[in-house]
This record gives sequence, structure tokens and C-alpha cells, in this order.
Amino acid sequence: MRDHESALQKALIAHLQDDATLKALLGDPARIWDQAPRDAAYPHLTVGRAGSRPVAAADCGVEHQLSLRCASLFGGVEEAKAICAAVRAAVHEAPLEADGVRAVSLRATFVDVFRSTDHRRTWGVVRLRAVTEEI
Repeated sequence: MRDHESALQKALIAHLQDDATLKALLGDPARIWDQAPRDAAYPHLTVGRAGSRPVAAADCGVEHQLSLRCASLFGGVEEAKAICAAVRAAVHEAPLEADGVRAVSLRATFVDVFRSTDHRRTWGVVRLRAVTEEI
């Protein structure tokens, strides 16, 4: 069985980094990482919590729950909301494929935007649900 989790993440990051709207919001190349560098510029998007389980009805399918987190220093929630909306639009049923694995279903299931306790940063969380299968 292939590594569905790593293949999905690899394809997702590449797809998001290629999105024109996200490039406009996150720079070109778009600041989207598995983990942000120590001196990361703002705004940026990182991969957060991820979980997966086999799909009971399929021999090689996997269901994924994955969170993406944006970080913004903008003086309000507008920038984080725009980034979350762009992520939601970019991932909706996107035809992702990498390393012998493809997404057969992908969509955002939840978005949350909130300020940090010190009110310096605004965070946005986009939760995704995906189902992958081997090609």
C-alpha cells in the first residue's frame, strides 16, 4: 500500500502554491509550507493537524481529515478571511495526484478565523476532508 498521507500533502501544497489567488495573497512563490521557517514572512499558510483511516468500502481508499492554518499580521480579520476563502475555492474537488495516489474527493468542511490573545496575529484554520485511492 502506498503512503496516501504524504502523497496527499505533497499534491495539496503544490496545488495551492500554483493557485493565482493564493499567490496574490501569500506572495509568489506562495508562502505555503509543512512547517514555517523560523523567520517566515507574513501572511503564510502551514499544514496542521492530520488524521486518516481506511475507507471500509474500498480496498485501497483512505479518508483524510487535514487542517491548514494561516497566520496574518494584518490589523484585523480581513486578510485571514480572504486567505481561507481562497483555500476553500482552490481545493473544492481539485484533481490532486502524486506518487501513485489521487484524490477522488476533496473539500473544505470548516473554516475558523480568530485573533491571538495578544491581538497581534490573526489565525485562520481550514479543515479539509479528502478521500484518496491508488492509481
